[in-house]
Amino acid sequence: MRPRGGSPLVPILRCCRWPVVAIALLWCGAAQSETQVFLLRGWFGVFSTGMDTMAEELRAKGINAEAIMHMFWRSAAQKIIKERADGHATKIVLVGHSQGANNAIEFARELQAHNIPVDLLITLVPFMQDPVPSNVRRAINYYQSPGWGSALVGDPAFKGSLSNIDVSGDWSTLHITIDKSSKIQAAVVDAITSLSQEDLS
Repeated sequence: MRPRGGSPLVPILRCCRWPVVAIALLWCGAAQSETQVFLLRGWFGVFSTGMDTMAEELRAKGINAEAIMHMFWRSAAQKIIKERADGHATKIVLVGHSQGANNAIEFARELQAHNIPVDLLITLVPFMQDPVPSNVRRAINYYQSPGWGSALVGDPAFKGSLSNIDVSGDWSTLHITIDKSSKIQAAVVDAITSLSQEDLS
């Protein structure tokens, strides 16, 4: 016979339910935070305020994102190199606008020298940039032809995915406004969010 009052396990399960839910939510947040994003502003950061906007939106989604001045890319690279040496592996995303786009490619090449892959590289109107190094798994480039910026090419050893998107048909998108375009911002954030939801390999 079952004793009156139901199973004695019911109160225990009720008590444990919310801690389990909380732990699950924390685990999901931790998994998503395993993506590390650096957004590099252009010259002096004056016209690249959209990078800060995207960084804020990504952080609101639980993604570790930081907007930095383009000349600080070396210190950011050293931070990643040290973290990898300490055994902390994350997905790496580099986003750059104008000069920051050129430096994002240099950033990726510095990581290549230490056998660190870049999961996603996004460049906004780079100009006279270097080829994409072979440690980049996916590269997306927004440019204007005619206009500012140029298509990306990969190193001879590059085997990743490379997309060049010409936005010259949108006359509201200029060199100094592309980072603030709601359409471009949405595409960048979506690409990063989709990556962050994939399993860390």
